[in-house]
Amino acid sequence: MKNLLCILLLVAGSCLAQDMPISYDFGETFNDRHKYSNLVTMSDDGDGGYLLVRSYYQGLVLKPKGYLIERYDADLNLISEYNYKFNGMQFVDGFFKNGILNLLFFNYDFEKEQYEYWVHQSSVLNYDFKPKRLLAIKSDVVKGAFGKNYYNRDFKKGFSTILLFDQQKNGFLISTHHRKGKLNKHTLHLFDASLTKRWEYDFSAEVEEKNYAFEQLAISSDLSEAYVMGKAYFKKKRFKAEERKYQYELIKVSESDAQTQAFQEPGKLPEALYPILKDNKLVCVGFYADRKDNRYNGLSYYQLNPSTLAISKEKYHPFTQEFMNDKFGRDQEKVIKNLIFKGVEVTADNDIIFNAEEYFVTSSMQNTGTGQRMKIERYHHNDIVSAKIDAQGELDWVRNINKLEVTQGDGAYASYSSYAKDGKTYFFICTAAENPQVFNNERMVFRQGFGKNRNVFVISLNEAGKLSYEKIIDAKEARLPLMVSKPFVTKEKDIMLFYAKRGNKKQLVELEFQN
Repeated sequence: MKNLLCILLLVAGSCLAQDMPISYDFGETFNDRHKYSNLVTMSDDGDGGYLLVRSYYQGLVLKPKGYLIERYDADLNLISEYNYKFNGMQFVDGFFKNGILNLLFFNYDFEKEQYEYWVHQSSVLNYDFKPKRLLAIKSDVVKGAFGKNYYNRDFKKGFSTILLFDQQKNGFLISTHHRKGKLNKHTLHLFDASLTKRWEYDFSAEVEEKNYAFEQLAISSDLSEAYVMGKAYFKKKRFKAEERKYQYELIKVSESDAQTQAFQEPGKLPEALYPILKDNKLVCVGFYADRKDNRYNGLSYYQLNPSTLAISKEKYHPFTQEFMNDKFGRDQEKVIKNLIFKGVEVTADNDIIFNAEEYFVTSSMQNTGTGQRMKIERYHHNDIVSAKIDAQGELDWVRNINKLEVTQGDGAYASYSSYAKDGKTYFFICTAAENPQVFNNERMVFRQGFGKNRNVFVISLNEAGKLSYEKIIDAKEARLPLMVSKPFVTKEKDIMLFYAKRGNKKQLVELEFQN
């Protein structure tokens, strides 16, 4: 059932005209006996169809039991399912390459007293998973060894590790940092997408004075060099009251060498920097603050020499008045904090369009009803910030889209996804609200709303940064809520695929951009 959207929308007496060249197709609704599950990866299946993997949970007290692998054909029909009954390890990531499904896991072996990375591999034509250990590091067991925490880093645990893919998933980097007594061993391991280890580098000398929390990764086309962006936390340095205890650094690392570039412009404290490596050009984009409390004041741009990491150009763009009006309206005493990168696109003209989300975690104590209290964590996915910086580092525009979302569980239904095409950026959100609130013709506020069903909205930013929106799928038509933050994107076909599920019902929803 294809529906082509081309709608003229009138809001608050102002003509917000937008051609939404998007068609959508609902797949059949299927029964699903795994009521409790999380989508972990989506991809094409190499034969025109799609491959999905979900972790599922069962029991009176829900516990992970395994992974359900689903194959759909090009018409969104479910053609096969396979239940991989495996649990006991922490799932890290999954991807499909050359006919092989790869599931990456992290684990602690109590008998061998070591942390391990594993991959479980199988053909999707004849499922027969084979485990293969990628890495092992001797260490005492610690709580929360794996993970990327943007704001509250603890380097005293004795062991910490993170796995980062580059944007294209051509390879991944594993960072392992082991501390025990006088031992302070930090190693970087690079693997290609075929799970072959290309090289490793002993980074221990660099962590004598600083601890590193890595956030983003770019890799050269031949995988000989990796560019890792992260926060470097000083160990022994004395700080003035106005100074931060960390600085952003870009590390260029290979099998034989490591170079570091710090970003230290006085009065311009970088935040959430993202490295982009394209056509032998290296740039970093992100945000900056004018003091250490993480309130963001604008956007930053750096152009670097990819060989030496020397900064050849740097630009700082304060948030525009239009942006501040978008976000706060008349109340502009509030601050902008906690922005996490969600999408980066480089156009044919080498302009950079990127977007980030205001994300943070809060916690509180709640009564269980049995006289006990337990800690509840809530995950906030709030405003979208989108910006366009031209090839010379100049700001074209920056806009804010107001939304308020909070979840205690699966974040797949919250947040958003984006798609860039022909100079325009499209944002997809899922909400029970019927319409956003609109102020002064262009300032829009999307609130989470109540109700089980979810409307799908698309917000468009054109080449000049002008905002438009439309409800493209009504909740009455989309009977199942979409996992809007976890799409599979096929740029070659201009298609976004979303998984929709509630309880024991599931289906696929395909969105296609018309030329």
